[in-house]
Amino acid sequence: MPAPTRRLALLAAALSAAMLVLPLRLPLGLVVVDGLLLLLAVVDWRLAPPPSSLEVERELPAVLPLGGAGRVTWRVSSPHRRALVVGLADDLAPSLAAGTRRAHLSVPAGGVASAGTTIRPTRRGRFEPSAVTLRVEGPLGLAARQTTVHVPAVLRVHPRYRSKEQAELRIERARILEVGLRSAKGRGSGTEFEALRDYSVDDETRRIDWAATARTGRPIVRTYRAERNQTVLCLLDLGRTMAARVEDVPRVEHAMDAVMMLTHVAGRLGDRVGLLAFDAEVRAVVPPRGGPHQLRRVTEAMYDLEPVLVESDHRLAFGTALGRFRRRSLVVLSTELAEQALDETLLPALPLLLRDHLVVIASVVDPAVATWASAPPADAGAAYRRAAAITALEERRRVVARLRGMGATVVDAAPGDLAPRLTDTYLKVKATGTL
Repeated sequence: MPAPTRRLALLAAALSAAMLVLPLRLPLGLVVVDGLLLLLAVVDWRLAPPPSSLEVERELPAVLPLGGAGRVTWRVSSPHRRALVVGLADDLAPSLAAGTRRAHLSVPAGGVASAGTTIRPTRRGRFEPSAVTLRVEGPLGLAARQTTVHVPAVLRVHPRYRSKEQAELRIERARILEVGLRSAKGRGSGTEFEALRDYSVDDETRRIDWAATARTGRPIVRTYRAERNQTVLCLLDLGRTMAARVEDVPRVEHAMDAVMMLTHVAGRLGDRVGLLAFDAEVRAVVPPRGGPHQLRRVTEAMYDLEPVLVESDHRLAFGTALGRFRRRSLVVLSTELAEQALDETLLPALPLLLRDHLVVIASVVDPAVATWASAPPADAGAAYRRAAAITALEERRRVVARLRGMGATVVDAAPGDLAPRLTDTYLKVKATGTL
């Protein structure tokens, strides 16, 4: 479609101002000048090449972490024999926080011009920008042809992995323990037999292999390592309670960070990790696997999941997990410890898991509630808020006590501490052979 340019508007304003000082009949002069200007604009528009004759490319990262920075580059190629002035506007979602969605390019004859901008996504999920609007000016720059072309692309914004450095520290510590700088290998702890070796003064006599000692004529001990190929199953609650915000971040984001850290550490230590995400329905399932690539699989399954304002069906989730994964596992449930919701959903269904599996329940506690509960009230509103916070904390303590009384391990930690504490719980289970 035809579009006027800024140059046309400026030229029309300048000619109108000139007509005011010329000794001509003003209405007639304006009509003549405006008519000539309009004629020139129409001719200029006819001489502008159609935007569809240009080739447009958009380059952007396939994957970005939430809050990470990426570069979007537009590239316009022209087959025409003269240089072109091209305006471009991209249909980027506002939550991508692009520095600009527009570009002004001077494309040489038969050449290529490019421009770009930086994006910093503020929301997880899958983005599919497609529409790019092109405006090609005529040789006089008075009018332009404009159309929208489709340049499909896909950008996946993954959850922010805040605890990555903590995960690397724990992997390194576990490896140090395994090679004997502490107790895991050199002192013979662990639950899985690894090898026989000569007895040393630091070894426990209960580790002596008497049959091997009799055969060789010298003391021989058994060495053990932490058991490998265990199964860790992460259950991620996507119900309404996980949509609440803690430190301006939805609870589910803290839970995803904990799931990623646990998957990272367990996968690198030789264990198999799986994921089941659910609300009133099962939303995603990742079968347990080991190796360094499992973190990518789990992240790919989680990145576009959002909490739903419904009650979670824990019985359905537990039944699906038991039906799909029969091997005894460490089951980690990431949820919110809201007493009313758990009374109706989690607590009646929890014995299904506790019968055959080791269960850990992870939740993030809101530091603001503890602050409100301890702050002296300055007015009536603050007093009511303090009373509500004290009640909420007391309910939470009751829920934790009931869960532990049923045999579950509970990790209830503040933001930033949930992922490390949950991973430490897994490492303790692994080192002691509890599973």
